[in-house]
Amino acid sequence: MAAPEAPTRPGPAAAAPAASAPQGPVGVAAGVAGDPVEPSRAGLRVCGRPAEPAQRQSRQPRPVVTELRLSAFGPHRSAVFPLGPLTLFAGPSGSGKSQALAAYEALAGLGSGATLEEAFPDPRARIPDRAVPDAQRRRGFRLGCTVDGPVGPVRLDLAVQAEPTLRIVGERLSQDGQILLATALRDPGRRSVQAAWLTGGAIGVTRAPLPDDRLGTALLPLRVAGSTAGQRQVLAAAEQVVVALRAVFPCDPRPDRMRAAVPPGEGRLLGDCANLADVLRRTRSECGTRHALLAEAARTGCAGPVAGLDVRAPGGGPVAAVLDRGPGRPATELARLGAGELRFLALALVLLTGPGVLAMDPAAELLSARQALTVLADGFDRGLDRRQSAELLRLALLSCGRGHIRLVAAAGEGTAAAARDLPGVTMVDLRA
Repeated sequence: MAAPEAPTRPGPAAAAPAASAPQGPVGVAAGVAGDPVEPSRAGLRVCGRPAEPAQRQSRQPRPVVTELRLSAFGPHRSAVFPLGPLTLFAGPSGSGKSQALAAYEALAGLGSGATLEEAFPDPRARIPDRAVPDAQRRRGFRLGCTVDGPVGPVRLDLAVQAEPTLRIVGERLSQDGQILLATALRDPGRRSVQAAWLTGGAIGVTRAPLPDDRLGTALLPLRVAGSTAGQRQVLAAAEQVVVALRAVFPCDPRPDRMRAAVPPGEGRLLGDCANLADVLRRTRSECGTRHALLAEAARTGCAGPVAGLDVRAPGGGPVAAVLDRGPGRPATELARLGAGELRFLALALVLLTGPGVLAMDPAAELLSARQALTVLADGFDRGLDRRQSAELLRLALLSCGRGHIRLVAAAGEGTAAAARDLPGVTMVDLRA
């Protein structure tokens, strides 16, 4: 399996160009067997206000993913997508919107310590279309991202073999053209890759085996002491990437799971929002301001009069959420609402809250004020009418504009058309 050679002495003299990416498995895409293919902007159009140039964001205090690269992933080849505080992917069915969000979610999972099998439960679905296996019947995919933050832009590139066995065959962490970490598969018979990371001083580089089913960048803080300037540079870059990838909440509300009353719990919203009622119980008692904002949004997104959002838990039993219809009117249980109304309420809650109310595990070593929560929402406006979509877009612009949250979502044509000329929106139009 072809993979990048580990540098003998990472540094300006031996560094690969910033455009370099790990060489992926044979059969991934044209050019894989030779020089890595550099992602281009062919096939997409950026509308509205695009992501800030990396050099302008290099001093920002919060690590954020500013670019997603899909060198060879599903329908995408040589693609680079800029990501701003609010990014919407739009395009016809089959254009790759869901695949792009799946790639981001997988990178986030790997950054949080997930195994390849956990991050890619169906790896064959990520193999590029029409990819031809090599003589050893190997096929795979390549993806990566750029994370900007206090230390400046840092690139992470990953080559994954999906067939015949799932494993990482190449990983590269780099900054300003300098390779900080490179891994390569040396012995296909071993479940490990050979890693080399910058040390500096007389040693220059440290070599050691790493597992072939986990992201090496996420393991570096456990392996690098930080006793030299080179090691500290590697640690700072790795930690910036890990912090940005861990602060991600994939969200896809499932109305069919949100209708039933739920047992009282810790009030942290799940990705499918099945425990919405329990979270509303918590926000009502702990955060009156945000709960009031959600009730205000419900007046726009739900049919009929809405005086507020309430919960019922008779005898301390299961919690059910209701819409307060006002004096003299019977309340409406959320179980009786339409699917679009339930998805709207769940997404509005996500946009108005933060990591403490979401079932996610951000980096504990940094204060929440130093982290930017990113919400991934495939089918952002699925099942919503124009009024609901417009209100969610307004809430997203409000929260993202304050730096409270970042949103990367796939949207339908109606929402995309309304958002294309709005300041603060990075629109990525995919072509079929």
